[in-house]
Amino acid sequence: MNSRVAAAPKFSWGQALTVQGRVIGAVLMRELHTRYGRENIGYLWLVAEPLMLGSIIALLHSGQTAHEGSINPVALTVVGYTIFIMFRGIVNRAEGTLHGNLPLLYHRMVTVFDIALARALLEAAGTFVAFTILLSLIIAIGFADFPARPLMLLAGIAYIFFFSFGISMIIVGGTHDNSLLERLVHPFSYFMIPLSAAFYQVSWVPEPYRHLLLYNPFPQMFELVRYGQFESANTEYINFIYITAATLILNLLGLIAVRAVRNRVHLS
Repeated sequence: MNSRVAAAPKFSWGQALTVQGRVIGAVLMRELHTRYGRENIGYLWLVAEPLMLGSIIALLHSGQTAHEGSINPVALTVVGYTIFIMFRGIVNRAEGTLHGNLPLLYHRMVTVFDIALARALLEAAGTFVAFTILLSLIIAIGFADFPARPLMLLAGIAYIFFFSFGISMIIVGGTHDNSLLERLVHPFSYFMIPLSAAFYQVSWVPEPYRHLLLYNPFPQMFELVRYGQFESANTEYINFIYITAATLILNLLGLIAVRAVRNRVHLS
């Protein structure tokens, strides 16, 4: 008696990534529509919000004289604060990720990771467009020059994105059923403003505080952003191995957190 065994379908990374991309794209569009809708200026709020915040803070510094190394204070503020808005948006939005998206988990192909990544990408896209517009504007009016090292600038922004995303996944996993941690998220993001070095260069901090500050990888990432933008900046206080390891560890912990929280989510 002959029996035929059906050949198992071959696994393809390309197909898997295509499906994953479609899922994340669909979740992203749902989040965009849910958050901003079609009323008023609709989706433009994604860019308008960080654009307004960055513009106001830049105007507050427009009367100051040039900083060390002839860095214009307006340019320093736009580069620092606008990118910090990305961190704050990704982190602050993480606390409500599951509460507003539980119905999506009924779909087998949608995971907690997909939802967290879509929200983070949405915040990053809006911030990056706002940053590009503001930077172009201050270049046009003479407050800044074109990025001295564009690839380094993009690398610094990428580090900050993945650093923020790692923290956001930990928050998603930790705050779903813990109201105390949920209340600490916003204070944490504000507490990180002075520790991020978004508004100052690390070289301005006297010892021994500078040494202690650099245990935090966040200031080194902002130093990399400034190194990419300003000709006079340098990499003296950037340890690429350290910030890469810190970012990878945060994202690993984040992946563990979102995997663990999925087992605690009960769909009715």
